[in-house]
Amino acid sequence: MSKIEDKIKRPSLIWSLTEASRALFELGIHFPYRWASRLPKDGDKHPVLILPGFLASDRSTIPLRKFIFNLGYTVYGWGEGRNLASVEYLDLLISRVEKLYAQHGQKVSLIGWSLGGVFARQIAKARPHMIKQVITMGSPFKGITKPNNAKWMYDLITKGEGTARVDPDLIKDIPLPAPLPTTAIYSKEDGVVPWEVCLEQVETAIHQNIQVRGSHLGLGVNPSVLWIIADRLNQSEEDWKHFAPGTRLEDYFFYPSIKSAKKLQTQIQI
Repeated sequence: MSKIEDKIKRPSLIWSLTEASRALFELGIHFPYRWASRLPKDGDKHPVLILPGFLASDRSTIPLRKFIFNLGYTVYGWGEGRNLASVEYLDLLISRVEKLYAQHGQKVSLIGWSLGGVFARQIAKARPHMIKQVITMGSPFKGITKPNNAKWMYDLITKGEGTARVDPDLIKDIPLPAPLPTTAIYSKEDGVVPWEVCLEQVETAIHQNIQVRGSHLGLGVNPSVLWIIADRLNQSEEDWKHFAPGTRLEDYFFYPSIKSAKKLQTQIQI
Protein backbone atom coordinates (compact mmCIF):
# COMPACT_ATOMS: atom_id res chain seq x y z
CA MET A 1 0.00 0.00 0.00
CA SER A 2 1.43 3.36 -1.06
CA LYS A 3 1.77 6.42 1.13
CA ILE A 4 -0.75 8.23 -1.09
CA GLU A 5 -3.26 5.45 -0.53
CA ASP A 6 -2.72 5.67 3.23
CA LYS A 7 -3.64 9.35 3.13
CA ILE A 8 -6.99 8.88 1.39
CA LYS A 9 -9.75 9.66 3.86
CA ARG A 10 -13.47 10.19 3.85
CA PRO A 11 -14.59 13.41 2.15
CA SER A 12 -14.46 16.59 4.21
CA LEU A 13 -17.32 17.01 6.68
CA ILE A 14 -17.95 20.48 5.27
CA TRP A 15 -18.42 19.13 1.74
CA SER A 16 -20.62 16.32 3.07
CA LEU A 17 -22.90 18.59 5.10
CA THR A 18 -23.35 20.99 2.20
CA GLU A 19 -23.94 18.33 -0.46
CA ALA A 20 -27.72 18.83 -0.66
CA SER A 21 -27.64 22.64 -0.72
CA ARG A 22 -24.89 22.72 -3.34
CA ALA A 23 -26.75 20.18 -5.50
CA LEU A 24 -29.92 22.31 -5.31
CA PHE A 25 -27.93 25.33 -6.47
CA GLU A 26 -26.54 23.34 -9.40
CA LEU A 27 -30.05 22.18 -10.28
CA GLY A 28 -31.17 25.81 -10.19
CA ILE A 29 -28.60 26.88 -12.78
CA HIS A 30 -29.10 23.73 -14.85
CA PHE A 31 -32.29 24.92 -16.52
CA PRO A 32 -31.14 28.39 -17.58
CA TYR A 33 -27.90 26.77 -18.81
CA ARG A 34 -29.86 24.38 -21.03
CA TRP A 35 -31.73 27.32 -22.50
CA ALA A 36 -28.72 29.58 -22.95
CA SER A 37 -26.07 27.07 -24.04
CA ARG A 38 -27.50 26.63 -27.55
CA LEU A 39 -25.48 23.47 -28.09
CA PRO A 40 -25.85 21.73 -31.47
CA LYS A 41 -28.83 19.35 -31.62
CA ASP A 42 -27.59 17.25 -34.51
CA GLY A 43 -26.56 14.12 -32.63
CA ASP A 44 -26.34 10.87 -34.59
CA LYS A 45 -29.20 9.25 -32.61
CA HIS A 46 -26.95 6.50 -31.28
CA PRO A 47 -28.22 4.91 -28.03
CA VAL A 48 -27.04 6.32 -24.70
CA LEU A 49 -27.69 4.26 -21.55
CA ILE A 50 -27.55 6.16 -18.25
CA LEU A 51 -26.98 4.34 -14.96
CA PRO A 52 -27.90 6.01 -11.62
CA GLY A 53 -25.91 6.01 -8.41
CA PHE A 54 -26.32 3.98 -5.24
CA LEU A 55 -29.89 4.10 -3.86
CA ALA A 56 -30.93 6.33 -6.77
CA SER A 57 -33.32 5.46 -9.59
CA ASP A 58 -34.07 6.71 -13.10
CA ARG A 59 -35.83 9.69 -11.53
CA SER A 60 -32.43 11.10 -10.54
CA THR A 61 -31.26 11.12 -14.17
CA ILE A 62 -34.35 12.72 -15.74
CA PRO A 63 -32.71 16.17 -16.24
CA LEU A 64 -29.58 14.55 -17.71
CA ARG A 65 -31.60 12.32 -20.02
CA LYS A 66 -33.67 15.25 -21.27
CA PHE A 67 -30.50 17.22 -21.91
CA ILE A 68 -28.95 14.41 -23.95
CA PHE A 69 -32.21 13.71 -25.81
CA ASN A 70 -32.34 17.37 -26.86
CA LEU A 71 -28.82 17.04 -28.27
CA GLY A 72 -30.10 14.47 -30.75
CA TYR A 73 -29.36 11.10 -29.15
CA THR A 74 -31.59 8.16 -28.23
CA VAL A 75 -31.56 8.00 -24.43
CA TYR A 76 -32.44 5.18 -22.07
CA GLY A 77 -32.71 4.89 -18.30
CA TRP A 78 -31.46 1.71 -16.76
CA GLY A 79 -34.97 0.46 -15.86
CA GLU A 80 -33.99 -1.53 -12.75
CA GLY A 81 -35.67 0.63 -10.11
CA ARG A 82 -33.52 1.78 -7.23
CA ASN A 83 -29.82 0.93 -7.44
CA LEU A 84 -29.24 -1.35 -4.47
CA ALA A 85 -25.66 -2.28 -5.40
CA SER A 86 -26.50 -5.84 -6.41
CA VAL A 87 -23.89 -7.66 -8.50
CA GLU A 88 -26.79 -9.34 -10.30
CA TYR A 89 -27.41 -6.07 -12.14
CA LEU A 90 -24.35 -6.71 -14.29
CA ASP A 91 -25.87 -9.64 -16.20
CA LEU A 92 -29.16 -7.75 -16.62
CA LEU A 93 -27.39 -4.65 -17.94
CA ILE A 94 -25.16 -6.62 -20.30
CA SER A 95 -28.32 -8.20 -21.73
CA ARG A 96 -29.85 -4.72 -22.05
CA VAL A 97 -26.82 -3.47 -23.98
CA GLU A 98 -26.97 -6.48 -26.30
CA LYS A 99 -30.60 -5.69 -27.12
CA LEU A 100 -29.93 -1.98 -27.69
CA TYR A 101 -27.00 -2.80 -29.94
CA ALA A 102 -29.11 -5.20 -32.00
CA GLN A 103 -32.08 -2.82 -32.09
CA HIS A 104 -30.16 0.26 -33.23
CA GLY A 105 -27.33 -1.32 -35.18
CA GLN A 106 -25.05 1.19 -33.43
CA LYS A 107 -22.69 1.04 -30.51
CA VAL A 108 -23.99 2.21 -27.12
CA SER A 109 -22.52 5.04 -25.05
CA LEU A 110 -22.63 4.39 -21.31
CA ILE A 111 -22.89 7.15 -18.72
CA GLY A 112 -22.68 6.13 -15.07
CA TRP A 113 -23.18 8.30 -12.01
CA SER A 114 -21.31 7.18 -8.89
CA LEU A 115 -21.87 3.41 -8.49
CA GLY A 116 -23.55 3.47 -11.90
CA GLY A 117 -20.16 4.31 -13.39
CA VAL A 118 -18.61 1.24 -11.75
CA PHE A 119 -21.24 -0.90 -13.50
CA ALA A 120 -20.71 0.98 -16.79
CA ARG A 121 -17.00 0.19 -16.85
CA GLN A 122 -17.63 -3.50 -16.15
CA ILE A 123 -20.25 -3.70 -18.91
CA ALA A 124 -17.78 -2.13 -21.33
CA LYS A 125 -15.16 -4.72 -20.42
CA ALA A 126 -17.64 -7.53 -20.99
CA ARG A 127 -18.94 -6.24 -24.37
CA PRO A 128 -16.32 -3.80 -25.72
CA HIS A 129 -17.39 -4.32 -29.35
CA MET A 130 -20.87 -3.01 -28.48
CA ILE A 131 -19.79 0.09 -26.56
CA LYS A 132 -18.80 3.41 -28.14
CA GLN A 133 -17.49 5.03 -24.96
CA VAL A 134 -17.88 5.25 -21.20
CA ILE A 135 -18.38 8.41 -19.14
CA THR A 136 -18.25 8.15 -15.34
CA MET A 137 -19.29 10.85 -12.87
CA GLY A 138 -17.88 10.62 -9.35
CA SER A 139 -17.51 6.84 -9.65
CA PRO A 140 -15.22 5.25 -7.00
CA PHE A 141 -13.96 2.42 -9.18
CA LYS A 142 -10.46 2.59 -7.68
CA GLY A 143 -11.75 2.48 -4.13
CA ILE A 144 -14.76 0.19 -3.89
CA THR A 145 -13.47 -0.91 -0.48
CA LYS A 146 -12.05 2.48 0.59
CA PRO A 147 -13.62 4.83 3.18
CA ASN A 148 -16.46 6.93 1.86
CA ASN A 149 -19.74 8.37 3.08
CA ALA A 150 -21.90 5.88 1.19
CA LYS A 151 -20.30 2.67 2.45
CA TRP A 152 -22.49 2.53 5.57
CA MET A 153 -25.57 2.26 3.33
CA TYR A 154 -24.01 -0.56 1.34
CA ASP A 155 -23.06 -2.36 4.56
CA LEU A 156 -26.65 -1.94 5.80
CA ILE A 157 -28.16 -3.45 2.66
CA THR A 158 -25.69 -6.35 2.61
CA LYS A 159 -26.20 -6.94 6.35
CA GLY A 160 -22.64 -5.98 7.15
CA GLU A 161 -21.04 -8.34 4.65
CA GLY A 162 -20.21 -5.49 2.23
CA THR A 163 -17.84 -6.48 -0.53
CA ALA A 164 -17.41 -9.92 1.07
CA ARG A 165 -20.48 -10.89 -0.97
CA VAL A 166 -18.70 -10.03 -4.21
CA ASP A 167 -16.43 -12.33 -6.21
CA PRO A 168 -12.80 -11.46 -5.29
CA ASP A 169 -11.84 -11.61 -8.97
CA LEU A 170 -14.45 -8.96 -9.73
CA ILE A 171 -13.12 -6.74 -6.95
CA LYS A 172 -9.63 -7.02 -8.47
CA ASP A 173 -10.93 -6.26 -11.95
CA ILE A 174 -13.00 -3.16 -11.07
CA PRO A 175 -10.02 -0.73 -10.94
CA LEU A 176 -8.72 -1.89 -14.33
CA PRO A 177 -9.62 0.33 -17.32
CA ALA A 178 -12.03 -0.59 -20.08
CA PRO A 179 -10.34 -1.07 -23.50
CA LEU A 180 -12.21 1.80 -25.15
CA PRO A 181 -12.61 5.60 -24.84
CA THR A 182 -13.35 6.48 -21.21
CA THR A 183 -13.83 9.85 -19.51
CA ALA A 184 -13.71 9.94 -15.71
CA ILE A 185 -15.27 13.09 -14.26
CA TYR A 186 -14.57 13.92 -10.62
CA SER A 187 -14.80 16.81 -8.15
CA LYS A 188 -12.48 17.64 -5.28
CA GLU A 189 -15.54 19.09 -3.53
CA ASP A 190 -17.25 15.68 -3.61
CA GLY A 191 -18.90 15.09 -0.22
CA VAL A 192 -19.80 11.43 -0.79
CA VAL A 193 -16.70 9.64 -2.12
CA PRO A 194 -12.99 10.54 -2.03
CA TRP A 195 -12.15 12.16 -5.35
CA GLU A 196 -8.84 10.29 -5.55
CA VAL A 197 -10.64 6.98 -6.18
CA CYS A 198 -12.69 8.34 -9.10
CA LEU A 199 -9.76 8.62 -11.54
CA GLU A 200 -8.28 6.24 -14.08
CA GLN A 201 -4.89 5.29 -12.69
CA VAL A 202 -3.15 6.08 -15.97
CA GLU A 203 -4.30 8.48 -18.66
CA THR A 204 -3.79 7.22 -22.22
CA ALA A 205 -4.87 8.31 -25.68
CA ILE A 206 -8.33 6.87 -24.89
CA HIS A 207 -8.56 7.46 -21.13
CA GLN A 208 -8.96 10.92 -19.61
CA ASN A 209 -9.66 12.27 -16.12
CA ILE A 210 -11.43 15.64 -15.84
CA GLN A 211 -11.91 17.63 -12.65
CA VAL A 212 -14.98 19.84 -12.32
CA ARG A 213 -16.13 22.04 -9.46
CA GLY A 214 -19.29 20.98 -7.63
CA SER A 215 -21.09 18.47 -5.45
CA HIS A 216 -21.47 14.72 -5.91
CA LEU A 217 -25.27 14.83 -5.89
CA GLY A 218 -25.28 17.62 -8.46
CA LEU A 219 -22.99 16.00 -11.04
CA GLY A 220 -25.91 15.07 -13.29
CA VAL A 221 -27.04 18.69 -13.61
CA ASN A 222 -23.70 20.49 -13.27
CA PRO A 223 -23.24 22.71 -16.38
CA SER A 224 -19.51 21.89 -16.55
CA VAL A 225 -20.34 18.18 -16.63
CA LEU A 226 -23.07 18.68 -19.24
CA TRP A 227 -20.61 20.50 -21.48
CA ILE A 228 -18.17 17.58 -21.24
CA ILE A 229 -20.91 15.05 -21.99
CA ALA A 230 -22.13 16.99 -25.03
CA ASP A 231 -18.56 17.21 -26.34
CA ARG A 232 -17.83 13.52 -25.70
CA LEU A 233 -21.02 12.21 -27.32
CA ASN A 234 -20.21 14.21 -30.42
CA GLN A 235 -16.78 12.59 -30.78
CA SER A 236 -16.27 10.17 -33.64
CA GLU A 237 -15.09 6.74 -32.63
CA GLU A 238 -12.31 6.76 -35.22
CA ASP A 239 -10.91 10.14 -34.15
CA TRP A 240 -11.61 10.28 -30.40
CA LYS A 241 -9.63 13.02 -28.68
CA HIS A 242 -9.25 14.27 -25.11
CA PHE A 243 -11.63 16.97 -23.99
CA ALA A 244 -10.09 20.46 -24.00
CA PRO A 245 -11.67 23.68 -22.65
CA GLY A 246 -12.21 26.41 -25.21
CA THR A 247 -10.24 29.05 -23.31
CA ARG A 248 -7.67 29.35 -20.53
CA LEU A 249 -10.38 31.01 -18.42
CA GLU A 250 -12.55 27.90 -18.70
CA ASP A 251 -9.52 25.76 -17.88
CA TYR A 252 -8.83 27.67 -14.67
CA PHE A 253 -12.36 28.15 -13.36
CA PHE A 254 -14.21 25.04 -14.55
CA TYR A 255 -11.70 22.33 -15.47
CA PRO A 256 -8.62 22.89 -13.28
CA SER A 257 -7.20 19.40 -13.81
CA ILE A 258 -6.76 19.58 -17.57
CA LYS A 259 -3.18 20.87 -17.45
CA SER A 260 -2.15 19.03 -14.29
CA ALA A 261 -3.70 15.61 -14.94
CA LYS A 262 -0.49 13.91 -16.06
CA LYS A 263 1.40 15.22 -13.05
CA LEU A 264 -1.41 14.06 -10.76
CA GLN A 265 -1.35 10.53 -12.15
CA THR A 266 2.35 10.13 -11.40
CA GLN A 267 1.59 10.95 -7.76
CA ILE A 268 -1.43 8.72 -7.17
CA GLN A 269 -0.83 5.00 -7.36
CA ILE A 270 -3.71 2.99 -5.95
